[in-house]
Amino acid sequence: MASPLPSLALLFLLFSLSHQYPHIKLPSQTNNNNNPCSQQKLTNLHFFYHDIRNKDHPTIVQIVSPPNNVPNGFGSTFVMDDVMTVDPELESKQIGRAQGLFGLTSLHGLDMFMLTNFAFTNGDYAGSTLSMVGRNPIAEQNREMSIVGGTGVFRFATGYAIANSVNSISTPEHFVVEYNITTQERLGLQSMMTDGLELGSKWIGRAQVLLGLNTLF
Repeated sequence: MASPLPSLALLFLLFSLSHQYPHIKLPSQTNNNNNPCSQQKLTNLHFFYHDIRNKDHPTIVQIVSPPNNVPNGFGSTFVMDDVMTVDPELESKQIGRAQGLFGLTSLHGLDMFMLTNFAFTNGDYAGSTLSMVGRNPIAEQNREMSIVGGTGVFRFATGYAIANSVNSISTPEHFVVEYNITTQERLGLQSMMTDGLELGSKWIGRAQVLLGLNTLF
């Protein structure tokens, strides 16, 4: 029988580097290009999520345990449903849930894979989600992962997420992670439809394509 895996939150604290997180106020500023012909827009969002690993009300649960003959908990897999808040304190305003899977995927360190949906439940963006996937080297700060899509107002979203462990207030039973996310959206484009190859041919309509939508905060 496999030996009990050490608390994942405790491993976070032991291996994470010290870091002071920057405060980014909500709502974040959207970077709009003044050029009316610009087809791209960047939006930043900022929040914290909370891994709760206690006996009474855990928000992460281990679903796969590793065998005895592998190091670093390799293969351990967890499911999560973490509260997302505006500020680092759990009592601050809740804006959604971070739901998904993560697992330990390195034989030589504490690298994880992340498959996470950020589901927004409050405010103007309630009902929309952003999807994140990538490698999460939890012994480091400024960990970068990819935003690969979304739903609702985040359809067609692309971008990246920067994760930082908030070690100053984290405990083995309550681990706090700060996220700064930048998403890219593209404006809708219109293409003319003609009945011939030449631009001067008879117009028969327009092909309209939506390449991206707004993001939040």
